[in-house]
Amino acid sequence: MTPSTSTVATLITVAPTGAESAKADVPALPVTVEEVAATARDCQAVGAAVIHLHVRDTDSRPTLDLGRVREVVAAVRQSSDLVVQLSTGGAVTDPVDARLAVLEAEPDAASLTLGTVNFGRGVFSNPWDLIVELHTQMQQRGIVPEYEVFDLGHLATLARLLDRFGPPHGGHVHVDLVMGVPGGMPGTAQALIACLPLLPPGATFAATGVGRTSLPVMLASLSAGGHLRVGMEDTLTYAPGEPVRGNVQLVARAAGLARIAQRPPLDAMGARTLLGIHRAAGNEPRNDRSLEAAP
Repeated sequence: MTPSTSTVATLITVAPTGAESAKADVPALPVTVEEVAATARDCQAVGAAVIHLHVRDTDSRPTLDLGRVREVVAAVRQSSDLVVQLSTGGAVTDPVDARLAVLEAEPDAASLTLGTVNFGRGVFSNPWDLIVELHTQMQQRGIVPEYEVFDLGHLATLARLLDRFGPPHGGHVHVDLVMGVPGGMPGTAQALIACLPLLPPGATFAATGVGRTSLPVMLASLSAGGHLRVGMEDTLTYAPGEPVRGNVQLVARAAGLARIAQRPPLDAMGARTLLGIHRAAGNEPRNDRSLEAAP
């Protein structure tokens, strides 16, 4: 394990929507601009510091339309101080050029998936050239990547990427271990522990447990000094037979577990410091509220 995986506070990321679930099937899923902005505000109040955004159109379908993406980013910044992290994955069927174009919306951070993986019945394609393009474009645009790892070999790709193209913007490497996707690594403590020796020196990591792996992965990550990502993108059932009522419910549970582990939630300002995010001029948070959920 690298030294910086041990920390006194927990970075909690909320992934509120995703690109897989339909609003008709999951009425609590936030899909409108107003719903996503309200979710950001309410999740910050209970302990989230980062929001991982997938965007929906006016018919609630996944979209990478740049105008819509910019509208959502602006609304989230108006309603909260959360670090805005855009997904460059989109839906598994989205073309590469549209996935790259979301960087033009000037988020604080963006996801960067480190390899192709089976995604249920689909294929989430992330070839080497796309990985390099995302990494170098983020360096040039001043966007901090979150490297998404769906399998152990993706960490070998990360080492190769950093060796050939240098560190990310901000200088700090932060990895999200996405666990429990059908086709990726399992959501178990054993799989999480297997990843840790392959993290770059000085890196931090979070873990995401999909579906029923959410709780085991959260507990394993906290016990190993890692951070957490939760949200309705990945988890729709709070307990057996109990649908999730909203993203706030998931963030509140993660924050409660973090406090039990004596690693209380990190606020948004602390998240920017940890991740090496430095806002450009004219890109300041748009509200003056004091941050809550400080450690």
